[in-house]
Amino acid sequence: MADTVLKDGIQGITDLIIMPGLINLDFADVKSIISNAGTALFGSGEASGENRSIEAAKNSISSPLLEYSIEGASGILLNITGGPDLKLFEVNQAAEIIRNSTKRDADIIFGAVLDENRKDSLKVTVIATGFDEELIASRVAAKEKVSFEEKVLEETEKAGEEIEEEEETKEDYLDIPSFLRKKNQ
Repeated sequence: MADTVLKDGIQGITDLIIMPGLINLDFADVKSIISNAGTALFGSGEASGENRSIEAAKNSISSPLLEYSIEGASGILLNITGGPDLKLFEVNQAAEIIRNSTKRDADIIFGAVLDENRKDSLKVTVIATGFDEELIASRVAAKEKVSFEEKVLEETEKAGEEIEEEEETKEDYLDIPSFLRKKNQ
């Protein structure tokens, strides 16, 4: 899954720079968001049918591979890829969802690409950068602490179950009269 997400990210950036679209970006736009920005998050979402732009945008920022939210990002690179039926209204809907998920003063650069092979589906690619590194470190530490606590709890429960099983075995053993226990040994 991680390989697919990475491929999608690279493809999204490449499409943004190379493919003609409704809103074109160039390498300088990509470089301005990514250069010297520290930690970067990548998300990609795809949807089709009614409300596809809203669903794709939400999917792109709620990817299972994202370790934390994009809300603290100061730079966002957004690519919206759709087929010939892509409407500017859909581009605006997706961009609004992403904008509402970030800091108010975040620098958002977005493009919209037309892909003739894409039928009734829309893809939203988001690269978020410029996070507060201390905040990220505290979030990762908190996540690791929760993970450790869950592991300890799980091990404690396993040990408790094993003790209960041993006690049940001992009780079963004691239920057998001693002359039968000696006979079975």
